[in-house]
Amino acid sequence: MKKIAICPGSFDPITLGHLDIIKRGAKVFDEIYVVVMNNSSKNPLFTAKERVALIEEVTKDMSNVKADVHSGLLVEYAREKRASAILRGLRAVSDFEYEMQITAMNRKLEEEVETFFIMTNNQYSFLSSSIVKEVAKYGASVVDLVPPVVEQALAAKFKTP
Repeated sequence: MKKIAICPGSFDPITLGHLDIIKRGAKVFDEIYVVVMNNSSKNPLFTAKERVALIEEVTKDMSNVKADVHSGLLVEYAREKRASAILRGLRAVSDFEYEMQITAMNRKLEEEVETFFIMTNNQYSFLSSSIVKEVAKYGASVVDLVPPVVEQALAAKFKTP
């Protein structure tokens, strides 16, 4: 039986921290769906379609990784894809409390889907899409924070050279 995982997030934009979690997860699971989820509390810079395209580009060398978008409950998507796992990255203790609440609710809604946490590499422990957007907005370099294609997409959005 295939081990299928869902790696959800807003990915606005995908960062090297996200990519690190995806790469490490791809070594463990047979198939990973990197799913752009709608977060009603966020105002995204990139459209869902743009985010999926960026994910596809930066994961094109990983044959077991697919990008998708979903606007409903994560556990519904997991059922649809016959996934047995949700893959999440943790940066710091502050992430844990939030992730624990989401995990508990997902478990209540679908007890057959387990959540797996991967601790981020130390070099990405401070990194978030929000920080990347803020830095890029003011024209500072994000070269060590995002893949080159994302750096270019940010420059185009903020009209920086």
